[in-house]
Amino acid sequence: MSRRTKKSGLLAKFGPRYGSTLKKKFSKVETEQRKDHVCSRCGKKGVKRVSAGIWKCKHCGYTFTGGAYVPRTDVAESLYKMY
Repeated sequence: MSRRTKKSGLLAKFGPRYGSTLKKKFSKVETEQRKDHVCSRCGKKGVKRVSAGIWKCKHCGYTFTGGAYVPRTDVAESLYKMY
């Protein structure tokens, strides 16, 4: 007998639990967090999350703080524009 539905990507670990809406929101945050981001120092795509709020470029070794899920948040960008 085959499966009726397919589990998709990062959401497979949750199975049928927690509802589709919450899993979609979690998937959006998780995929954004895990992708390679552009380094502000060397300009290459290689910034990865070390832990919550700590980011490191794998090319130049630059370590900096940022948001919990993305290196640069909208609030921080607006503050940079003010000063």
